[in-house]
Parts: sequence; C-alpha cells; structure tokens
Amino acid sequence: MSDAEDAPKDPSVADDQSAGADAGVPHASLDKRKTIIGAIVTLIVIGLVFWALSKQFGSFADAWSKITAMAPVAIASLALVAVVNIIVYVFPYMVAIPGLKYRPAFMVRQTSWMMAALVPAGGAFALALQYMMLASYRVSAAVATSGIGITSVWSFFMTFLLPVLGVLVLVPTGKLESAWVYAGIIGAIALVAMVIVFWLILRSEASARKIAGWGQKISDPLLRKLNRQMDLTSSVLNFREEVVDVVKAKWISLTITNLAVSFMQFMILFVAIRGISGDQDSSGITFAEIFAAFAISRLGTLIPITPGGLGTVAGVLGTMLATFGMNQEDILAAVLVWQMVQLFPQAITGLATLLGWRVQEARKGKAPAAA
Repeated sequence: MSDAEDAPKDPSVADDQSAGADAGVPHASLDKRKTIIGAIVTLIVIGLVFWALSKQFGSFADAWSKITAMAPVAIASLALVAVVNIIVYVFPYMVAIPGLKYRPAFMVRQTSWMMAALVPAGGAFALALQYMMLASYRVSAAVATSGIGITSVWSFFMTFLLPVLGVLVLVPTGKLESAWVYAGIIGAIALVAMVIVFWLILRSEASARKIAGWGQKISDPLLRKLNRQMDLTSSVLNFREEVVDVVKAKWISLTITNLAVSFMQFMILFVAIRGISGDQDSSGITFAEIFAAFAISRLGTLIPITPGGLGTVAGVLGTMLATFGMNQEDILAAVLVWQMVQLFPQAITGLATLLGWRVQEARKGKAPAAA
C-alpha cells in the first residue's frame, strides 16, 4: 500500500505534507547527560527489584529452568497474546486522530512506545518523534497535538481506573486487604477528580477559564520558587480547542480501545502464570486474583524512576501474587516471562518501524531527483 493510500482522509488532516511541519513542532533530540543518568538509575532499580524478588521467591537459575520447561502450547499462547497486544495497542491512537489509517498509526505508535519504554529520559524525544512521523503522514501539527494529548489523558484514566476494577473483582472473594482497598480508593478519587476537571474544561470556555484560574492560583507559588512563568489559562483554552470535538464524538471508543489495551497486557500475565504453573490448581491463584494483582500494581507506573514503571511494577506484582497464595517458586519465573513478553516483541517491532520509516523518508527524499 502506498503512502498516499495510507494518508488520513479526515478534513482536519492537511492535504499536503508541509502542513504537518508547523512551527510548533518540537525538534527530536536527546539530552545525553539525562539519558546516561537515566540509564544508570533504570538499571540499578531493575536490578534491585529482581534481586529482591529472587531472594524472596527463588533463584534466577530456578526461574530460568521453569521458563525453559514451559509446554509448547504455553509458548504458542504467549506468542499469540503478544501479537494481539501489539495489534490492539494501535487502536486508541487511530480513534484519537480521526482519519489516520492503521499502517501509519502502527508505525508511529510502535516507534514512540519503543523510544519511551527503552530510552531512559527519552519521553521528550519520543514525543517529538511522534510529531515528525505524523507530519510525514500529512497530519497537521494541531491534529497531532490533539491526538497525543487525548491518548495521554486516557492513559492516566486507565492507570487510576484499573485499581478500582481490581478491588471490585476481589469483593466477592472476600480476599481484601486494607492496603488494596486504599489503593482502590485513591484510584477512584483520582479518577473522579480527573474526569470532573476534564469534563468542566470541555463543557464550555467559561468553565475552562475557571478551572485554569484555580490551577493558576495553585501553581503560582511553586512557579515563583522555580523562577518560571506560565499562562495556564491560555494553555488550557488551547488544549480545549484542540481536543473538544474529538473527545465529544469519540469518548466511548477511546475508553473501549484503551480498556482493550489494558486487557491484553493482563492476558500476557495470565498466560505467563498458567504457562509456568501448568494449570490453575497448581498455580494456587484464580483469574480474579491475577487480574487484581495486575490492576493494582499498575499504580507503579506513576513512580517516575524507570521508563513505563519497568521493574517497579514487577516488585508490587510479585508481592501481591504471593499474598494471594501463588506458589512462590513460580512467581519470579512468571513475572520474568510477563516482563519479557511485554517488552521484547513490542521493542523489536518498534525498532523495525523506526527503521522502516527512515527508509521510507529516504526514498521520499530521492523521489524528485529520480523524476
């Protein structure tokens, strides 16, 4: 399929490639110092987390022996859920940027995920790369900003919604601990507050101005200490103008597709646990308990130490699985498989899409000369 066929047909998308290269598009560059420091911190945190897990749940050698002993059907099931996870991961992006076809959405989404997940302190670079790639697919900077902003907001919604769902599925089992209830309450409060603020911003320009005014009063003391200035009202109104139409038309689709992404990430964990333990009876943990452990541990992604909460989530997850009664000798192996299957296939795909996009852009650059 050609690039022209992949180009968005939505009226809000520019008709020519140059329309995407607005002056507001950030330049993609890495801060080498931050990247090196971030890499060191990431490796230390991941090492400490898995070292603690190995001390509590068995050695890496034992875990690796369990992984290599997995049945072929379990390996095939992991491969299947990994592929479906990669496929589904693109859908929220397509909803947030109306008219964007699957192929370009796949290229942008996978590449930016790889950069944000694997490059320490690479979030800003991944953001700028999204703008550059979307511009190459003739998406205007305004539409790109809207889509990226919407996907970010819904990602936060899911982070706080999942602990609430995790606690709810445990209610019938009676296996509720106070720490998990608190996590669910925190998630519920944060989610409700975010939804209300977001709704008020979208409701009208007047209510958006009020929200921005309150935010300005709260942030001003901190900004003064940092010797910085920010016109929050202008930022909020610009954000509202960019996202309001898409959110009002697509909020149900955005919620469903983001829930699908979260569900597939959970399914990787579920299949990993069943693959390591062999079956439900030998694992000592139920579907609902696995989901609760997964959902509540997602709060670990809010700890901005490692990219995507890599390692920090694993620590919380392993502890919760043990509390639910999962065989302790299986926990380290299952968590390792979950992290590897979640990370490596999507990282390899992201590297491939980045390379493919660079080749595609190089060919575009040579096309006029060849003509």
